[in-house]
Amino acid sequence: MLTSLLDNDFYKITMQNAVIKRFPYAHARYAFINRGEHAFPDGFGAELRHEVDKMARLRLTDEEKRYLEITCPYLDPTYLDFLAGFHYNPSEVIVEQQGGDLSVIIEGPWYRTILWEVPLMALISELWYRLRGVTITPDADAMIEQHAQEKIELYRRLGLKIAEFGTRRRFSSDVHDRVVGALGNYGGEAFSGTSNVLLAMRHDVKPIGTHAHEWFMFHGARFGFKMANSLALEHWVDVYRGDLGIALTDTFTTRAFYDSFDKKFAKLFDGVRHDSGDPIEFASQTIAHYERLGINPLSKTIIFSDALTPEKVERIHAFCKDRIGMAFGIGTNFTNDVGVEPMNMVIKMVEARPEGQGWLPVIKLSDVAEKNTGDPEMISLARRILSLNGKSD
Repeated sequence: MLTSLLDNDFYKITMQNAVIKRFPYAHARYAFINRGEHAFPDGFGAELRHEVDKMARLRLTDEEKRYLEITCPYLDPTYLDFLAGFHYNPSEVIVEQQGGDLSVIIEGPWYRTILWEVPLMALISELWYRLRGVTITPDADAMIEQHAQEKIELYRRLGLKIAEFGTRRRFSSDVHDRVVGALGNYGGEAFSGTSNVLLAMRHDVKPIGTHAHEWFMFHGARFGFKMANSLALEHWVDVYRGDLGIALTDTFTTRAFYDSFDKKFAKLFDGVRHDSGDPIEFASQTIAHYERLGINPLSKTIIFSDALTPEKVERIHAFCKDRIGMAFGIGTNFTNDVGVEPMNMVIKMVEARPEGQGWLPVIKLSDVAEKNTGDPEMISLARRILSLNGKSD
């Protein structure tokens, strides 16, 4: 089902590079979280196991390496040589099924295991439909490109910048490819690129992404919750020196993030990404934060990426226009808008073992309590340390 090492989200590549440079001895443990309480059909675990084992064959091709060299000059030659020799180790993934319950655990060196999350989710999503006999109707299949065209043309009329972020919960790799092709064909200046590196290469568009929650989650375990945001941002700047300058805000709530996002970081980073909570409240909070620091919000950008639909995008655009820069990363609404119910699931880092330490629990303390992950006692501790008083925002 997967044919390329680059069938992955770009932020996994950029984070892997940063992990190798800053934390080469760290280990990580990830777990599949079935938020939608989906019941998996008999044989699902065995089929997933088979697909995971096949991933050991994937290698970076010479053409793919040249593409990264040209497109991503901030990825230095030593990292690209490493990636050219990288292969997935299926022994790092444990798949078990009991009745309708599926368990997936990933464990190993962080610099290796970091690449598993996104392709595993894409496999789980595609197999979820295939093994249950769920197919797209001929009419829906015929409309895949047209629906993508209609959406991107709406965004183009609004003067927006839109990226495609839908690898993890796509209906299939074929639908994903067709959607990105249509966005590239009809989007013009409105289509800024895709998070999927393989499809960015195939369709000659920009790969989009910086870092994900796990970057901050690890820092929380390694350095403590008070220092997590500051050190995660500092280490990112150390590696990328001004490139890839969009900061994710909601690993330990946006309120705690802005306590650390001082004038230095606010000027260094091009903007921030919104991934949970009310987008209008977030925009208001962000505008006010920049203004308090004496920074013109119109010189910065918010990347909105939380379960976006055309209606939600229009509402955000109406509020932010002429107040702050904005762009949008749209996932499932592009790659799984085919008349079936998308899955509600994630794979998250749950424990980390920094160099010289034992295993430590990691948490995500989102702006929406339903998106919190990790040990409840550790979440309570983080709330107290960050003076959140039991609130999630």
